[in-house]
Amino acid sequence: MTSTSRYLLALGVSIGTVLLLLFGIGALGIVGDGDRDAVYLLGPAVALLGALVVRFRPAGMALALAAAAVATLLAGAWSVVVVATDRASASLVDVVMLTGMYAVLFAFAAWLFSRADRATESVA
Repeated sequence: MTSTSRYLLALGVSIGTVLLLLFGIGALGIVGDGDRDAVYLLGPAVALLGALVVRFRPAGMALALAAAAVATLLAGAWSVVVVATDRASASLVDVVMLTGMYAVLFAFAAWLFSRADRATESVA
């Protein structure tokens, strides 16, 4: 697999994760009714800002997506507190599992970008 194909695969996973997150927030909600799910937009915002700063280079994209995974986990921690203090909202297990899924997908994309960067270094 070439470095370009690895980069495109990583980019596809990244975009797919963001779309899945947006559809999940819009259609189902993670934390429950209202605008509580907006905190989960922190992950894609961090990824986009990081991508712009590093100019979409593979090594920098790996860091940007890793930061997005951490931001998603922080959003999940905040959501767990909200769910634990508000009995009328979503299930605690659902929030933890969905947060973990999105964080793992962002982390997987970060790993793929790091692999694309290693392939670029070995060619050069």
